[in-house]
Amino acid sequence: MKVALSELIKISRFYGNDKDFTIASGGNTSVKNEEVMYVKASGFELGKIGEEGYVALDRRMLENLKTKTYSSDPEVREAQVKSDLLKSRVHPEQNKRPSVEASVHHAIRYKFVIHMHPTYVNAVMGAKDAKEVIDELFGDEVVFIPYITPGFILYQEIENQNDDYFQSKGRYPQIFFLQNHGVFVAAETTEEVTEKYDWIIGAIKNKIKNEIVNEALPVGEKYLKVLPAVRAALSANGLKLARIRNNTLINAFLESDEKMQHLSNPFTPDGIVFCGVRPLVVDQFDTASEILDDFAIKLADFRKDSGYDPKIVVIRGLGVIAAGDNINAANIAIDVFEDILRIAHLSLNFGGPNHMEPEHVRFIEEWEVESYRKGLIDQGGESATIKNKIAAVTGGAQGFGKGIVSGLLQQGAYVQLIDLNENVGRQALKEFEEEGYQGKLIFSKANVTDAEDIETAVKEVVAAFGGVDLVISNAGVLKAGPLDELSEQDFDLVTNVNYKGYFQCVRQYVKPMKIQHDFNPEIFMDIIQINSKSGLEGSNKNFAYAGGKFGGIGLTQSFAMELVEWNIKVNAVCPGNFFEGPLWADPENGLFAQYLRAGKVPGAKTVNDVKRFYESKVPMNRGCNPADVIKALNYIIDQKYETGQAVPVTGGQVMLN
Repeated sequence: MKVALSELIKISRFYGNDKDFTIASGGNTSVKNEEVMYVKASGFELGKIGEEGYVALDRRMLENLKTKTYSSDPEVREAQVKSDLLKSRVHPEQNKRPSVEASVHHAIRYKFVIHMHPTYVNAVMGAKDAKEVIDELFGDEVVFIPYITPGFILYQEIENQNDDYFQSKGRYPQIFFLQNHGVFVAAETTEEVTEKYDWIIGAIKNKIKNEIVNEALPVGEKYLKVLPAVRAALSANGLKLARIRNNTLINAFLESDEKMQHLSNPFTPDGIVFCGVRPLVVDQFDTASEILDDFAIKLADFRKDSGYDPKIVVIRGLGVIAAGDNINAANIAIDVFEDILRIAHLSLNFGGPNHMEPEHVRFIEEWEVESYRKGLIDQGGESATIKNKIAAVTGGAQGFGKGIVSGLLQQGAYVQLIDLNENVGRQALKEFEEEGYQGKLIFSKANVTDAEDIETAVKEVVAAFGGVDLVISNAGVLKAGPLDELSEQDFDLVTNVNYKGYFQCVRQYVKPMKIQHDFNPEIFMDIIQINSKSGLEGSNKNFAYAGGKFGGIGLTQSFAMELVEWNIKVNAVCPGNFFEGPLWADPENGLFAQYLRAGKVPGAKTVNDVKRFYESKVPMNRGCNPADVIKALNYIIDQKYETGQAVPVTGGQVMLN
């Protein structure tokens, strides 16, 4: 079975990475012999699947499904079947859950079974003339099954169809078309599976006359106000991430009342699981304020009618917004919604849309198994304080900034890494992505002293994640020297970056923050300046740096008083010296090397001598590091009753009165 499982993984990834066949964790695949069946476990994406994504089931135990009597109550019945499927696991200790259609895979009489939800197939399966079209194109080479509730009832129907087909043909069917659901293709080899899928898709494509060339379209500037508002409003039960998209396919629907009617009810179970029963539709208006007024009214009505929030918000004239418990879920929801649009459009070739019946919709809505599959898309980070917060970190490519970015990512935040040095910034981005954080952070090149740069950075983080909850103003420079040596140019540079840069960031980033508060007053947000111990006491021959940091404390206290009404807390962290960072430790230009050359530390002969001298000034006998700062950040973010404070993290080197 090892070779067969390897072949299954290969074909699963092939179709799993093609959005014309499946999106996210939709679809499932299996391989079997007489004793055991390996079937995709719930929550695994086919495009990335490996051996760990399959669960082995004992087929002798699965055979008991044929003769066992289950409850007539659908909810009880599915729970009983689920229990029997779990009991059939060869390795229950692995705690993997069989696909909801594992019983169907067992019933189909071929080695490989590849169940997909191809867009072209569902354009027929979600159309009024589905049966007639399938008969015309494929005749008695296939089996057509009118919509049946997934799970045990579908399994029973497959068993019945097997018997009928064998009586008629002397062999078992290899292709099962499921109305409003997709298709099962089975064969003894994966090559034959591919041949049959090519045959199916080719035949259907030849009947299609109205393809839309789908190209990206710009999203209007109104998204800067609309997206944070929608994201905040839909975060009533925990922070969401949100994306907005527009393209020629979406626009074709948004501009047509007739096409919008096709979205009034779902076509497929996947559509319900990932996009909800129906989208919330907001009318087109000239201003963002008018859009948001209509959204607020429509959202209240939606909640009253449904008892839950929409997963998709359609804003005519702007685009489609999806909100999810993580960015992967938001992206998947938009992908699935686009697939729904394609199905609706292409179904016009086959008699027009044929939606699922209300009782079938309710079953999927309430089906715990589907909820489990949906919930396993991405579990996110570990920290309840930080998880799903959208953070912007200036000067995030090295030193304290890079350490802060790392700490936030580890705790489940989504991060905008901002730095003036593009090469260093993109290298840091690459390193974090290689550590497994792809999709969890973006890089923005920006000079924090330039208002236009920061305004652009705000647009980029809102477009990427839906808003912003946390701003870490960390970018800073240090130019030290006595009064008669430090140039005016160096003084201006230090003051601009350390003082003015903080002001520029706050001024721009509070705009989406205020909008988020207006639509969800329960959200608390944070602006935190990474200040310095030099902001708490003077620094000899380092007046430009200390002066800017002292000024930063004044800005922090003043911003805190002004922004508190929007639940925006403003605080500062004042670290001691980061001796391991490039400012101190760079072998050529670091302060240790400079002080050694200048003889600033009497008797020092090596860089390590200089380092030990400065460490001895700290009661804790070491410098500050990013982990120390992260702990302070966590405290500041977690508490809801402190603002305008400067929190020292100096190892006791600076003690407040």
